[in-house]
Amino acid sequence: MPLFLRSPLFVVLALWAAGLGAAAQFAKIVVIFPELQIHYGETGAASGYLVSLISFVGMGLGLVAGVIAIQIGLRKLLLSGLWLGAVISAWQATLPGFEAMLLSRFVEGLSHLAIVVAAPTLIAQTSTHRHQGAALTLWGTFFGVAFAAVALFAPALIATHGLGALALVHALYMAVFAILLTFVLPRPNRIGAPAWPSIGDIARRHISVYSSPFIAAPALGWLFYTLTFVSLLAILPPMLDPAERTYVTAAMPLASIASSLSIGTWLLRYMPAVGVIIAGFGLAILMAIALIVFGVSGGLAIALFACLGLVQGASFAAVPELNPGLPERALANGGLAQMGNIGNGLGTPAALAILTLGNGFGLPLFLVISYSAAIALHLYLARRRKLAHQD
Repeated sequence: MPLFLRSPLFVVLALWAAGLGAAAQFAKIVVIFPELQIHYGETGAASGYLVSLISFVGMGLGLVAGVIAIQIGLRKLLLSGLWLGAVISAWQATLPGFEAMLLSRFVEGLSHLAIVVAAPTLIAQTSTHRHQGAALTLWGTFFGVAFAAVALFAPALIATHGLGALALVHALYMAVFAILLTFVLPRPNRIGAPAWPSIGDIARRHISVYSSPFIAAPALGWLFYTLTFVSLLAILPPMLDPAERTYVTAAMPLASIASSLSIGTWLLRYMPAVGVIIAGFGLAILMAIALIVFGVSGGLAIALFACLGLVQGASFAAVPELNPGLPERALANGGLAQMGNIGNGLGTPAALAILTLGNGFGLPLFLVISYSAAIALHLYLARRRKLAHQD
């Protein structure tokens, strides 16, 4: 095998590409959602579960995936997730009945969870300490990049080859990276894993993880990020002038990616990851206040997402910075997946409920409260970590 295939840079890029496949498990449904609704006919509000069912698994089992990673190994968990995702997408390409499609989306949640827990942990393990922040900042862009890519090529693909073609391409993509990573990821020297935990052990593990100021910090801050990120993507564009709506809709996630990769990466060289997260939330509060003062505009919406981009990459970078041990990192990434799914699941309904009150201050105030709570929580956990080090 050529040496460059085993280089840390190539492995990190391959793991990031696997993450694009995980994000596309959402994007392949969201981007063609109107067409799927037409295909399945009168399914009413139940059609929304085509999008959300994949999140339900992560809500309940995010931390469990971290436990499984400790038991079977990160490499095996990642490859299992990729192959399961490939098989499920190949089945979805046949456009099965609505109930069968819903079931496939639930099972696909297992694949998604396995990838988003294992891949960032492996990236942190593969990268040198000097490049760890940049590598995990890159990982933090996987959702936005995948959505942009699928949105660009999906319309032409389904127009030419039909509605099932997008799922088939996704299946092939997942299989290709499962094969590639089988060869480039080194096999770990596993002498033996601890005994499988009982349900009671897992419950106690949840308590210990979320009470740890080291393991829980990235995930608990991430909750407030995801509580608003997806909901703003859905809610802000209709509030804009129709002339700028299309441009701003595309520019918002791209602004978060650009700021994460540029300013975020630069700040991580000189500041701890939690400091960058707090700075991002603080700047986002200023943008939310500007929305109250000046009203919703395309420029402010894009600026808000650029601020949130600092939170995006630094939250993943905080995992290895706060947790030097591999088991703790796996659990921390499991917590990120769990809190992210909870935030995505609750954020949009909460924001829509606030909008129905008819008060123009409601949504920006929701942002201010959410981001202020995130900062307060991070400062509290930082205080606890400082006391723990003193002991």
